[in-house]
Amino acid sequence: MTPARLAAIGLIFVCCTLAWFTLGASVVSRSGESDATLGRQVAQLWGGQHVQAAPTACTERPRKVSEDVEEKDDQGRTHKRRVTRTVVDCVAVPLTASRIEVDLKLDYRRKGLLWYDTYTVGFAGHYRIRNDDAQARPMVVRFTFPSAEAPYDGFDLRVDGQMPRLLDEAPPSSPDTARTATVRAVVAAGAEVPVDVRYRSRGLGDWTYALVPTGVAQVRDFELAMTTDFAAIDFPPGTLSPTSKARAGGGWRLGWRFESLVTGQRIGMDLPAKLNPGPLAARITFFAPVSLLFFVTVMVILGAMRRQSLHPMHYFFLSAAFFAFHLLLAYLVDHMEMGGAFAIAAAVSVFLVVSYLRAVSGWGPAVLQAAGAQVVYLLLFSYAFFFEGFTGLTVTVGAVLTLFVLMQLTARVDWNDVFGSPAGARLRTDAPPTTTR
Repeated sequence: MTPARLAAIGLIFVCCTLAWFTLGASVVSRSGESDATLGRQVAQLWGGQHVQAAPTACTERPRKVSEDVEEKDDQGRTHKRRVTRTVVDCVAVPLTASRIEVDLKLDYRRKGLLWYDTYTVGFAGHYRIRNDDAQARPMVVRFTFPSAEAPYDGFDLRVDGQMPRLLDEAPPSSPDTARTATVRAVVAAGAEVPVDVRYRSRGLGDWTYALVPTGVAQVRDFELAMTTDFAAIDFPPGTLSPTSKARAGGGWRLGWRFESLVTGQRIGMDLPAKLNPGPLAARITFFAPVSLLFFVTVMVILGAMRRQSLHPMHYFFLSAAFFAFHLLLAYLVDHMEMGGAFAIAAAVSVFLVVSYLRAVSGWGPAVLQAAGAQVVYLLLFSYAFFFEGFTGLTVTVGAVLTLFVLMQLTARVDWNDVFGSPAGARLRTDAPPTTTR
C-alpha cells in the first residue's frame, strides 16, 4: 500500500461523505415539509392537542349604577339627565372540590415519513361549587373544550342537573363561541351544588390539564386519577409529578392529590413518540461516513497484512455499495415499515459487497472478513439508532474493540516496509535484538 493509493482512497471517502450529506439533507427536507403539512392534516382528521382547563364559575350580583346622560330638546339645547340602570356583575367563585378521571389510550397514526402520537381520551370531571351569599343567586358555569379541532362524543355538562347551552354572549366571530359551553343555575344561599362533565375525544401530542385557567391561584380538595395503556410514561416540562403511581395491566394508574395547593402549573402526560422513519433514516445517513471509515481502515490494514491490497477503484465500488444501503433506505421508508426497509437495504448492500469481492479475488478469507466488517460497521452501527440513548455507547464500544483488535494484529508489522513497498507487509518473527554493555 503506497501513500498515493491511500490518498486516492481518502479522496473517495471525502466524495462519498459529500454524497451522504446531500442525501441526508434531502431526507431532512422531505421530513420537514411533511411535518408542516401532514401534521395539520392529522389534527384536522383525528383531533388537535388537548389542553383541558378546569371549569370556571361566577355568581351574578346585580347593582344599581347612576350616570348623567346628555340629551337635546326640540330647540337643540343640551340638558343633562340622571339615569339609573341595573348592571349584573359576575363575581368569580372557586371550585370547592374536584374529582377527575382521565383514561388515555395510545393510537399511533402515520402520515408520509412521520408517525404521530395520537390518542383517545375519556374525561369525567365531578366538581362542587358553593354560593356563599346570604341569598339565592344565579351562578354561571363555563366549560372550555380542550381543542377546537377534536370531536366530543357523549358530551354531557350539568350543574345541579341543568343542561348546557352554547355561549352566546361572545361575538359570532369569537373562537370561544365554538369552544365553550355554559350553564346558568340558581343556587340557594349557602348551598353547594355539583358540576358534572364527561366526554370521549381524540387528540394529538401531549395531554394537559390546567388546574387554574390563568396565572396563579389556590386549588382545594383536588384529585385526578389517570389511567394509561402504555408503560413509557413521561411528563411535559412545567407540569406536576404524580403523588401516586401503580402498574395497571400494560400501563399505569397515576394519581394527583392535593388538599390545598397554590400553583400556576399544570398536570400533563407526554405520550411516548414512535421512531419516525424520516428523521431516523436521516440520522443513519449522516452517520454513514463513520461506518465507512471503520470499514476502509480495517480492509486496508488486513489487505496490507495479507500482501493483497485492493486498488482504490475497488474501494470506490465498495463505497458505492455502502451508499446503496442508505439510498434504498431513504426511499423505501416512504412505502413500507422501517424494519422491512432496513432489512431489504441491508441485504442488497451485503450482496453487492460479497459478490463484488468474490469476483475480484474468489472465495476466501478476504470475502468473509469484508462481509463481517460490513455487518458490524454498517448494519449493527446503523441498527443502534433504533434504540435511542444507546447509539453513542454502541459506537464507542465498537470503536474500542476495533482499536484493540487492530493493535493486536499489527503490533509486529514493519510499517516502513508497508508504506515503502507495494508488495505488502512483513511480519517480524525474529526475536528483538539484545543489547550488550
